[in-house]
Amino acid sequence: MTAILSAPSDSSELPLDRERYPLLSGIGSPADLRTVPADRLPEVCSEIRDFLINSLSTNPGHFASSMGAVELTVALHYVFDTPYDRIVWDVGHQAYGHKLLTGRASRFHTNRKLGGLCGFPTPEESEYDTFTAGHASNAISAALGMSVAATLKHDEPRRHVVAVIGDASISGGLAFEGLNNAANAKNNLLIILNDNDMSIDRNVGSLNSYLAHLTASKGYNTFRYKLYTFLKKIGLFNDKNRGRVLRFNNSLKSFFTKEQNIFEGLNIRYFGPFDGHDLPRIIRVLNDIKDMNGPRILHLRTVKGKGFKPAEEDPARWHAPGKFNPDNGERLHSELPGTPAKYQDVFGETLVELARQNKSIVAITAAMLSGTSVNKMQEVMPDRTFDVGISEGHAVTFAGGLAKDGMRPYVAIYSSFLQRAYDHIIHDVALQELPVVFAIDRAGIVGEDGATHHGLLDLSYLSGIPGMTIASPRDEQYLRHLLYTSQLEDRKGPMAIRYPRGAGSNPDWRCPMKALPIGRGEKLKSGTDVTVLSIGPIAAEVSKAISIAEAQGVSVAHYDMIFLKPIDDKIMQEVAASGTPVITVEDASVKGGLGAAADEWLSSRNISRSVTRIGVPDKFVTHGTVSQLYKLCGMDAEAISAAIVGAKNAKNIEK
Repeated sequence: MTAILSAPSDSSELPLDRERYPLLSGIGSPADLRTVPADRLPEVCSEIRDFLINSLSTNPGHFASSMGAVELTVALHYVFDTPYDRIVWDVGHQAYGHKLLTGRASRFHTNRKLGGLCGFPTPEESEYDTFTAGHASNAISAALGMSVAATLKHDEPRRHVVAVIGDASISGGLAFEGLNNAANAKNNLLIILNDNDMSIDRNVGSLNSYLAHLTASKGYNTFRYKLYTFLKKIGLFNDKNRGRVLRFNNSLKSFFTKEQNIFEGLNIRYFGPFDGHDLPRIIRVLNDIKDMNGPRILHLRTVKGKGFKPAEEDPARWHAPGKFNPDNGERLHSELPGTPAKYQDVFGETLVELARQNKSIVAITAAMLSGTSVNKMQEVMPDRTFDVGISEGHAVTFAGGLAKDGMRPYVAIYSSFLQRAYDHIIHDVALQELPVVFAIDRAGIVGEDGATHHGLLDLSYLSGIPGMTIASPRDEQYLRHLLYTSQLEDRKGPMAIRYPRGAGSNPDWRCPMKALPIGRGEKLKSGTDVTVLSIGPIAAEVSKAISIAEAQGVSVAHYDMIFLKPIDDKIMQEVAASGTPVITVEDASVKGGLGAAADEWLSSRNISRSVTRIGVPDKFVTHGTVSQLYKLCGMDAEAISAAIVGAKNAKNIEK
C-alpha cells in the first residue's frame, strides 16, 4: 500500500457540553442515533448546526455545504444500517455532520490540524468513510462498484449503497459515465442528488438550468411516487416489467409536460424533487425506496448554509469563510495592512492588464472563478471569460479549440484538479503545439486540505510532455514577468506557470512587466562550497537556510532556475564546472521534478556529481499548516541548512 506521510495522531478529546447538546452528546455512532425517537430528530439537526457554527467559527473549515446537508445526513444514518450499508460522499465538503454522528464529535476540534481529523472523508480515519473524497464527481462510479460487488458476492442481509452527489458535481464527465453505466450494470444503487444550486461559485451550464426547472413537474412527481408505492404493494411492479413501465411512464410524462427527465432517459428511476430540509418526509421516502431493485435517483432541494442567515444569503463567500463571529457572522480577517497579496490575486489582476492590451487573451476556469481570481477578468471582460463548471478535461480541450483559431487561452485550475485533464493536455494541446497557458494555482503543499489537494505532481506529470514549457516564479513580480512572457506572439506551444496557495512575500508587486528568456534562470548568490538550485517561491526558504549554513562557515551558491523545462544549460554548465555538491529544492514531489532534471542533465554528460534532492518524499502528505508540513517533509529552512552543511562535510571527507 502506498504510504501517507503523516504526523502522530492527535487523539485529544473535548467532550460535548451535555447541557448545550443533550442529544448529540449521547450519539457516539449511528446506532445511537437510531435509538432517538423520530419526533426528536429535528432537535438533533439543530444541535449539529449549533455545534458546527461554534466549532468552525474558531477552527475554520468548509461551512456552508455541511450546514445545508444536516437533515440529509441525519436521515441517511437513521434509515440505513451504516457502516454495513455504504454511504459514498462526493467531494466531502458536506460531510462534517456525518463525522459528528460517526464517533468523531469529541475530536472535531482537531479538524484539519496536523495529526487531527481530515477535512474530507477518508477510509484511513473511519470505517464509516467508505471511499476517499476530495475531488468532485467520483461518488457515483465508486458507489456503483460497491453495489455491483455486493450483488456479485450475494451479501446477506442485502447491503444498501448510497451515493450522495451535488448538483455541481453531477455535471462532471465522470458522473455521467457512472450514470450511463449504472443503467446497464446489475445493481441496486441509490443516488441522492443534493441540489442547492451552488458549487463554490454559482453553477453554470444547461444542466443546472434543467435541474432548476424540474420543480415545474412537482405535482406529477408526487402522483407518480404514490402510484409506484401502490403498484408495488399489489405486486404489479417488478424487475421484469420495470423497463417497459419506465419507458411508457416517460412517454406519458413527455407528452403531458412537454419535457423529458434526463435520468429516466437513462432508465434510472427518478424521485423528486423533495424539500431536503423536511426531515420526516426524507426519512419516509428513503424507507419506501431503499429496497427497490435497480438504480434510482432521489432529488432533494437544499439551501447551502441552512440555519445561519449570513451563509444562506451569501453561500459562495461562506463556502470556507475562515474565522468568524458566531453571533453575527462577522468574518475575522487576520491580514494586516501591507500584507502581500495572494498569488491568485496577482495572477487575476495581471491577466486583466494583459488582456486589455492583447485582445486575443481569454480566461477559462472550472467552477473556481473566485478561487483562481479569474472573477477579476469576468467583472470587466465577461465575454472573454469562461467558467465551464466542474469539467477540467473540457476546459483544456475547449482552450485547445480557442487556441487553434487564434486566441490565447489562459486555463486557471488548481494543480491537483488539473491532474484530471492529463490526456487532454497531451492530445488536445501539446500534440498540436497550441499556445495554451496553464495557470496552475495551489501548486505545492497547500496546507489544511491535505492529501487530496496538495499540488505535488504537476512538475512530474508535465515534464514528460514534448514541447511543454514549465516555469515557476520565485515571487509575485516574477509571476507578472512570466505571464507577460507567456502571451508574446512569438512564443510557441503550451506553457505551464505554477504558483502556490496564499500570500507571497512582496507587497510592492505591481512592477513594470518584462519578457524573460525561455529556459533561463538567475544566479542569486555566489558560493564555493555547495550549490543550491531551487524553483519557485521556496527560494525564500532556501535563502533562510543559506543564512543558517553560512553562520557555520559554509559558502553557498544559489540559483533560481525559474524554468524546469527547458532547463538552463548555461547554469548547469556553470554548476558542473564548479565541482561543488549540488542540492535541489522544490515544493513538489522529488520524483520527476527539478532534482530529477538536474540529475539527468549531469548523468547524460557523464558528469559524476552528488545531487541531493529536497522536496516532498514519494508519499501522499497529510494535512496541517504549510510550515508544519514543510518540516514534516524535511524541506524547511532547518532541514535545507542541515543538508547544505552535510554536503560540505561529505565533500571534505572525500578529500
